[in-house]
This record gives sequence, C-alpha cells and structure tokens, in this order.
Amino acid sequence: MYKGEVWWANLPNPIGKRPVVLLSRDEAYSVRNAVTVAEVTSTIRNIPVEVNLGTEDGLPKKCVINLDTIITIRKELFIEKITDLASEKIDEVNKAIKFALDLK
Repeated sequence: MYKGEVWWANLPNPIGKRPVVLLSRDEAYSVRNAVTVAEVTSTIRNIPVEVNLGTEDGLPKKCVINLDTIITIRKELFIEKITDLASEKIDEVNKAIKFALDLK
C-alpha cells in the first residue's frame, strides 16, 4: 500500500462499498492498523476540494476524489486495489487538501 493508490473499501454504514484514495505517508502502511483516505464519489460539484478522475485514471466512470471527506479507516476494510494515481493527480490531491484544510 502506498499514497496515491485507489482501493475499494467497505466503509461504515450508511456509506458502504466505495473507492477511496490512500493519503497517509508511505511509511505508515507497514506499521499502522488504520490509515487516512479520501472518498471517491460520482457526485461532481466542480469545487476546489475535488480532483477529477475517469477511465483514463483506471476508474470505471467519471468521478472525483472529495478532499472534504478525509477519514481514517482500519486497513481490514480494504477489499481490492483499483489503480495507482499518476504523480500529477497526486499533486492535485495535495493542492485540494491544502484548500480543504486552509493550509498555506
């Protein structure tokens, strides 16, 4: 597991199964039981906390990473890896996190 991977995860109800993007630093995956992720959704609002994804990124349809929905979940909730994001997309994710959390 590495930052920038997209996985299917069984999130707590009422959310259920959905893609998530791994956000934790790479070193955390081997030592932590829970890691930080952002939800992927097909609800697209075109706001600065979203990063667009689609079939070109390995996802089945147009969707976005919503960086307003950053959560920490147990690794046992991960089902299957979907894809690795390109470094340009990870840069967009980092920019959206800064916007979402009002970091300079």
